[in-house]
Amino acid sequence: MGRERDAQKPQQQQQQQQQQQQVSFTVEQLVAVNPYNPDILPDLENYVNEQVSSQTYSLDANLCLLRLYQQMEEQFKTLIVLSHYLETGRFCQFWDEAAKSRHIVEAVPGFELAIQSYAIHLLSLTYQKVPRSVLAEAINIEGLSLDKFLEQQITNCGWSVEKGHVKGQLIVLPSNEFNHPELKKNTADSIPLEHITRIFPILG
Repeated sequence: MGRERDAQKPQQQQQQQQQQQQVSFTVEQLVAVNPYNPDILPDLENYVNEQVSSQTYSLDANLCLLRLYQQMEEQFKTLIVLSHYLETGRFCQFWDEAAKSRHIVEAVPGFELAIQSYAIHLLSLTYQKVPRSVLAEAINIEGLSLDKFLEQQITNCGWSVEKGHVKGQLIVLPSNEFNHPELKKNTADSIPLEHITRIFPILG
């Protein structure tokens, strides 16, 4: 009896995995075929939970869900405000608003870490050097916690710190093609050598 149950477990797990794959495919298909049908709302809400647990993201499905929330409840208004602050790089306002809505923030595992990663990414696209105060505001970490965070970034991510500035420390971020434009490969201005050699006989 016990052996039969053990033998059935892999089959049940496989069926569950197949059902999950079918559900995600079905949701994407529903969004593509009938994105304005309120009947798909429960499927879309379940799909958001799947995305959170698997750390995946479906822009089309999530936008469709937001469209269907025509009579928005207060928490959805809050999410829209939070999203606006992030998109415009207003991190201080974002963290203040998020602190007022802990019940929403804490419902998503890894929320703060994901926002901090996004803020760092945005700063690294814009700045070569960032004042410590700007970084602290963007990632919502201060004091000794920020010191520990900086130590990790210096060790693992190639950051460095310049001291002795009037406004405190300057954090030097790793070079990339956005914060150091000279690193960007400008393919539009380069002409392959073989094209030039073909032109010479025509000009001669």
